[in-house]
Amino acid sequence: MKAIEDKDTITFMNEKFIEKLYKRHSETEVFPPTSVVYKLFTKMLLTLFPEQAKKHFKSPQDLQKAFDKFQKELTELLGAMQAHLPESASALAEKYMDKLPKVYDDLTTDIQAIATGDPAATSEYEVVRAYPGFYAVAFYRMAHGLHELQIPLLPRVLTEYSHSKTGIDIHPGAKIGSHLFIDHGTGITIGETAEIGNYVKLYQGVTLGALSVSKDLAETKRHPTIEDYVVIYSNASILGGETVIGHHSIVGGNVWLTESIAPHTKVYHQEQVKFK
Repeated sequence: MKAIEDKDTITFMNEKFIEKLYKRHSETEVFPPTSVVYKLFTKMLLTLFPEQAKKHFKSPQDLQKAFDKFQKELTELLGAMQAHLPESASALAEKYMDKLPKVYDDLTTDIQAIATGDPAATSEYEVVRAYPGFYAVAFYRMAHGLHELQIPLLPRVLTEYSHSKTGIDIHPGAKIGSHLFIDHGTGITIGETAEIGNYVKLYQGVTLGALSVSKDLAETKRHPTIEDYVVIYSNASILGGETVIGHHSIVGGNVWLTESIAPHTKVYHQEQVKFK
């Protein structure tokens, strides 16, 4: 008798769970699957940089057809979330495709920065094929274009996909200039309102983050500004929306900064090591 009661109880609990889950299903809005999003933008990236592509186009006309197809696929993808868009899916897809030349130009500067700045890099070809920093920045720059058009969710889907592959977390809302050099990269975090100038070099573990703030400050600038020609070494944490790292400065490894520093400043962490 007890076994039957236990069985009945389990059945009843499962029914309650199913009802709860069904309610979530019925109330959850439908957005394009993550796999569809990253596959489309991966195809775009491989067309922009054929170093990793299986197919190389034989004529400008063939390339144009490929981009026409991308625009059509993007229109269809955005059409599935039309109710959440600031304008028509077709208009946004066209505007996004118009951004790709700038995305390409910015990424070529990133490749140059890595190839010239890393003694281990033998060629720009190697950078495109093998450097996670380039891969992460490439997806960031494509996602940032979506973000600028006020397209919801998809920018985060792209950068989080890249994050899962590289260990480099860049919010699509961040503003990043040209010639960004991410060296090694694992563990780097760049927050939503961070601003990074030109010719900046970041090593693994760097955090450009926010101080702990309440939710009602979400629309304020919470992350630091890094001016041009700054080098930030591994595991440095720079926090706060009012924190500015002046141009041509060097921030050493393991440094914790919550206030601004002037241009041409060197900041180092000094750890006391004692031997007994």
